[in-house]
Amino acid sequence: MAAKYVNGQEARLAAERAARASYGRLLALLAASTGDLAGAEDALSAAFEQALATWPAGGVPRNPEAWLLTVARNQQRDSWKSAYHRTFAPLDDAVLTGRDAVLLEDVDVDAMGEKRLELLFVCAHPAIDPGIRTPLMLQTVLGFDAARIGTAFAVPAAAMAQRLVRAKKKIKQARIPFTIPERQAMPVRLPAVLEAIYGCYAMAWDEGGTADGATGEVGMRGEARYLALTLARLLDSEPEAWGLAALITFSLARVPGREAAVADSGGPGAVFRPLEEQDCGLWDARLIAEGDALLRRAASAWTGGPVSSGATGASPGRFQLEAAIQAVHCARARTGATDWAALRTLYTALVAVAPSLGARVALAAVIGRVDGPDAGLSAIDAIGDGGPRQVRAAVERFQPFHAARAELLAGAGRTNEASAEFASAARLTLRPGVQDYLLRRAENG
Repeated sequence: MAAKYVNGQEARLAAERAARASYGRLLALLAASTGDLAGAEDALSAAFEQALATWPAGGVPRNPEAWLLTVARNQQRDSWKSAYHRTFAPLDDAVLTGRDAVLLEDVDVDAMGEKRLELLFVCAHPAIDPGIRTPLMLQTVLGFDAARIGTAFAVPAAAMAQRLVRAKKKIKQARIPFTIPERQAMPVRLPAVLEAIYGCYAMAWDEGGTADGATGEVGMRGEARYLALTLARLLDSEPEAWGLAALITFSLARVPGREAAVADSGGPGAVFRPLEEQDCGLWDARLIAEGDALLRRAASAWTGGPVSSGATGASPGRFQLEAAIQAVHCARARTGATDWAALRTLYTALVAVAPSLGARVALAAVIGRVDGPDAGLSAIDAIGDGGPRQVRAAVERFQPFHAARAELLAGAGRTNEASAEFASAARLTLRPGVQDYLLRRAENG
């Protein structure tokens, strides 16, 4: 029975919740039978429009996702039966009879995860340009719009939208099957899928809302964790999949403390509080314990032999190492101290496996903790030295580089230089809370 509303506000909120929680799942189901991502998006968009038009008067259905799926499938069938499609695109028997139809009461949203994983692997198919695979996954499976994805990848929104449209056409034209690939195909596709799921979590880290006290999860952060866990359990023996699940779980464990920092601010904006300054007593002990278990599962899978994600089996992969780093930080909730020596070992291994700019900056900061700020400054100043011009330019634009260097300069007593670096770091961030923190540090040296 539908719930009645006296106005459209709660109906709109219900539609927004359904979009936030289930857009990718619904899209995966709609696209799986046709291979037409763009058409599935159009049908789902029409279903949401119809919901906004009818729910305020008729009430929100007991199962909004099932209602949306049914309406969207009707939209698809109307399109299939149009004059254009009757002329140019004959329908097969499955489409004509609606053999894949699902009754409203039979839809279980929580059982849709595997279909979304199939769509993730579709987007990671070798026929798709590697440069657009992760953005495509972020939009179609995880619900980010082209503008936000473009910002994350430093690409204008219009250009990103065009690239995404071309990629969707490629999926349809190449008739890429919506299936989980065989094990031999994993080395090509799995890394991009892992990156997209982690990208979802990273992009959602600053979204609004308060964490659920029972789960520590909110919005797309919880969605990323759900997908990571589903992928790990589906593949079973992939250490990097388990490592990613552990990494996101550890990070989510610290959300309650981070949300408390926002609440303590007394203002509308988010407050940035460095990890070492957070009250670890507020962290979620249950999620930390689960992260530890997931990391142990990753270690047992890794020691079992070579993996299909492309690792050699000689050393843990990037996500396992990043999860181990998060485990060390989370251990402070139990021990009251941070094991900086262990972090140095882990970051050294991470730089060897995945020598990203972020990993190198983090290693330099940890060296400063272990061996003193002068040693840390030597390490951070070596980043980009002697490299190509574009590498040096990337370092100059990298906000964490300036923030970490500022901290090292402050620790070395070079107050004026530290203030200048804090100001540079503040100019390079779009996060108001971080900017306010860095500007205060710039004033205090």
